[in-house]
Amino acid sequence: MTVHGIFLLAYQRMASQMAESVRISFLGGLGEIGRNCACIELEGRMLLLDCGVMFPGPDTPGIDLVLPDFSYLKQNADRIEGCVLTHGHEDHVGGLAFLLRDIPSLSIYGSELTLGLASNRISEAGMSGRARLVPVRDSERRSIGPFDVEFIPVTHSVPHGFATALHTPQGVVLHSGDFKLDLTPVDARTTDLARIGGIACDEGIRLLLSDSTNADQPGFTASESAIGEVLRALFERCDDRRILTTCFASHIHRIQQVINAAAATGRVVATLGRSMAKNLALATSLGVVQIPKGLLVDIDDIDDYDPGRVCVISTGSQGEPMSALSLLAAGQNRFLKVMPGDVVIVSAHAIPGNEWAVAKVIDGLCRLGAEVVYEGVDEVHASGHAKQGELKTLLSVAEPEWFIPVHGEYRHLVSHARLAQRMGVPSANAIVCEDGDSVVLDDDGLRRDAKVPAAYLFVDGIVGGVGHGVLRDRRTLAEEGVVMVVVTLDSQTGAILTGPEIETRGWVHAPEADELIDDLRRAAASAIKALPGKHGAGPLEPEIVSRAVRTAVAKVVGERTRRRPMIVPVIMDA
Repeated sequence: MTVHGIFLLAYQRMASQMAESVRISFLGGLGEIGRNCACIELEGRMLLLDCGVMFPGPDTPGIDLVLPDFSYLKQNADRIEGCVLTHGHEDHVGGLAFLLRDIPSLSIYGSELTLGLASNRISEAGMSGRARLVPVRDSERRSIGPFDVEFIPVTHSVPHGFATALHTPQGVVLHSGDFKLDLTPVDARTTDLARIGGIACDEGIRLLLSDSTNADQPGFTASESAIGEVLRALFERCDDRRILTTCFASHIHRIQQVINAAAATGRVVATLGRSMAKNLALATSLGVVQIPKGLLVDIDDIDDYDPGRVCVISTGSQGEPMSALSLLAAGQNRFLKVMPGDVVIVSAHAIPGNEWAVAKVIDGLCRLGAEVVYEGVDEVHASGHAKQGELKTLLSVAEPEWFIPVHGEYRHLVSHARLAQRMGVPSANAIVCEDGDSVVLDDDGLRRDAKVPAAYLFVDGIVGGVGHGVLRDRRTLAEEGVVMVVVTLDSQTGAILTGPEIETRGWVHAPEADELIDDLRRAAASAIKALPGKHGAGPLEPEIVSRAVRTAVAKVVGERTRRRPMIVPVIMDA
């Protein structure tokens, strides 16, 4: 080796030792389906990767949405360079409208379609003035502060999704985004494995973060094009019957295939549900969806056509209570009524936790005389997420040094980590993280760092108005009911003036439990009279009275009914 070569090698080693570390914090999406949000830090600056919501489940009664905890971002708002969106699903973009209330301005990067879907929610929240939308193209490489970000096309159930390659001083950090390896997608835009392989060969991929949603399922995900063939066959079979279809309003390719099937069988198409109409208009304006002239009609005009010439595309595939399809199933949709003989195609898979709601809607449609076709009855849905065969393909192409599974429930993350180990990633290098975890990538490798706040932020009308204590009370009310004990005391002497009166909801039916109610009255009165400073001997602190009444009543309730309703003493002074 020449003297120049020796000095160059020494310089490179010294530069490597001085390389800036990269810190990644997970604010959501690791251990649940939804709330996807990560924060990447380099040279004192921060870049967000997605900002999504999670939809409420049976254990969160009354909740509208669940957000990531924005505490860490609010504390460091002046360091945030922007937010990169991988694709346009609500679980990746739906939180932006809420984040912008706390961040005075934010540059948001994504494809035109993704930004269009995100801007709908941002505009509805009145936050458009705080968002700077920056469209990026397939394979574009852009500097965002100190971050060198490359946008790599991937196939998913919403068009124009990206994997993101961050070229950092510590090597390439590749985030897969939500993806599948569909070799025959509707728009011919495939996942760019060649570019990922090129990065792996030229630079090496230091860390891979990969979608884990289907990591526990063997095989390969069906092509979206195959669903089009099934839909076409269904439309032909039901040539004299009205067809109602439902899917995610953001599943633009599925909507396109419904339109294609309708056009091929001589049907007009009407949309039902505001988000469906808005998303279709957006996709059409961007050229993502092609609608033959005269095919799209207003929902109010479908009665002008024979049933065999009508196709309706509706929202509500997840059984949301006030969605168009749920209202149809309940006979309460003001635009449309389900008629005996109608065919309803549910072209979607129930998100975990929504199975009961979807089943209830399907039952309601069947009661109205409709034939309902759904996953399991026919192949009317294909997932947008890679299964094990595709995940192994990505791992073999990327050959990452380190690996973190992302986007999925905990069992999915564990399955994906094991899969990576089978594909050659050392077990110590496949790290399963959870919400709130931070990792640092430096010269010595990948290590865990201090945690960041990552609690659930509940939205019930307002953001943060509901905590875990309120949810616990709601669950108790739903499961066990409530017993209210109302008593009025003399503010000077502590004497009982009126009551105790007992009111119950969801516990026992009061007219059928007079004896039990009387026992509760006596227990509450006895507890008050037994207090220090007892009856007639001076004023009592309301909190002390409440505690004594609650204890006494709960004891009787537990002994007599083996239930644990919420006991609410109401102590009034006179």
